[in-house]
Amino acid sequence: MLNLHKAEFIRSAVKTADFPNDALPQIAFAGKSNVGKSSTINRILNRKNFARVGNEPGKTIHINFFCIDEKVYFVDLPGYGYAKVSKKERDRWGRLMDEYFSNGDTLTLGFQIVDIRHKPTADDVTMADWFLQTGMPFAVIANKHDKIKKSQLEGNLQTIRTVLHLPEEVPVIPFSAEKGTGKDEVLSLILQHINET
Repeated sequence: MLNLHKAEFIRSAVKTADFPNDALPQIAFAGKSNVGKSSTINRILNRKNFARVGNEPGKTIHINFFCIDEKVYFVDLPGYGYAKVSKKERDRWGRLMDEYFSNGDTLTLGFQIVDIRHKPTADDVTMADWFLQTGMPFAVIANKHDKIKKSQLEGNLQTIRTVLHLPEEVPVIPFSAEKGTGKDEVLSLILQHINET
């Protein structure tokens, strides 16, 4: 089991040398700047403000490492696709992400967070491709499940799967950072992959 209460912020990485190199497994979370990535991490950990929730999207401009129970890192990747950020800054994020993914020995599992209400964007497709190219296990968290009607669920999940070109084995998990729906599925995936490393 994983003691989720034993969680600490380790560091914000701005370059490869800042990445932890202690061989603990890493669970990476990626998503558009306004998709509720920090809220999702907070919900999984049962914390209110552990991963900072910014009023302005695009606040995660580094790669943030959190150590959970001294057994695994949760890695909060920079939010992408936010228009108000300069091209230079976007390029810097892109390079940092490239370095992180090519450094992927300890990358155990990836989660991409998308908004279940909307068709994934071109940036979402790029991010999914990044995960798929690593060949590592990966799942999509379809956040804001509480904001759609029951009748929309299957269709919206299918749209996400189709637009992101997801193979059958990639789970798409309906999730609500607000209500906690989907949290158990996400946690069981995390535990499964930690136990395998």
